[in-house]
Amino acid sequence: MGKTAFVFPGQGAQFVGMGKDIYENNEIAKQEFDKIFSSLSFDLKTAMFEGPEETLKKTKYTQPAIVAMSLVLEKLVREKGIKPDFVAGHSVGEYAAFGSGEFLTLSDAVKLTAFRGETMNEIAESVNGGMAAIIGMESSKIEEVLKTVEGVVEAVNFNEPKQTVIAGQKDAIERACVALKEAGAKRALPLAVSGPFHSSLMKPAGEKLKSEAEKYDFKEGTAKLIANTTAEIISTPAEIKAEIYAQSFGPVKWVDTVNKLKENGVDTIYEIGPGKVLAGLIKKIDKELTVINVNSLDDIEKL
Repeated sequence: MGKTAFVFPGQGAQFVGMGKDIYENNEIAKQEFDKIFSSLSFDLKTAMFEGPEETLKKTKYTQPAIVAMSLVLEKLVREKGIKPDFVAGHSVGEYAAFGSGEFLTLSDAVKLTAFRGETMNEIAESVNGGMAAIIGMESSKIEEVLKTVEGVVEAVNFNEPKQTVIAGQKDAIERACVALKEAGAKRALPLAVSGPFHSSLMKPAGEKLKSEAEKYDFKEGTAKLIANTTAEIISTPAEIKAEIYAQSFGPVKWVDTVNKLKENGVDTIYEIGPGKVLAGLIKKIDKELTVINVNSLDDIEKL
């Protein structure tokens, strides 16, 4: 019997109205959402359900919104009797994995995510950084080229074999895009983000998250988590806290994460949360894996 993994999407999957249909049409979802909303010091409910888009796009709202919707849907998947052996998330999606693996309560996972969003925003505003997606080039080649580029620029999101995201100082990103295209990359696309996420420039955010995490009651997980930064299995509160720190300025090794799940006997992956980005990436990493997308009540009913 193959094993099951739950995976959770990161920033970019948000949309105005997210979760509203689930909230209005499912009693369990309504209770879970209300618990989450009441634990926060700002109005996430309005930002998610009504917008405007400008508000939801602010990292302070985006990150907890994605994690909240992912975890409420996850609760409904469990109601169908499906439980994960492994959990993983892409970037901020890893915080949904903390909740899903029961390292933190749902409300605490969202609350810590809200702190992350605010902190990331604050640090991003103080450094002049950005990100760009590099398409059609092996990640090892990208890393080689980046060594020749002046300034801080690093490969940070290893999304699929031919798509890697780089982050760093704005001018260094521009120089890197030119150098990578000259070296054979098909495309180098600057991303509409507010900062150089997952790069070493974000280390001050890691320091703040490290001390914030000490205020939370972490438990031994009920599922094993594949960490973004190492693609290794972690399962103790100490390991989770170390990952929270490292992940804020470390890489998202998504290709290695998916390969690690397969190595450990996973054959079915549920992508739970808004959008279908991870399902697309997983298929490009390994076509043999079965991926089930869960982002609506319809999807829940089909399970």
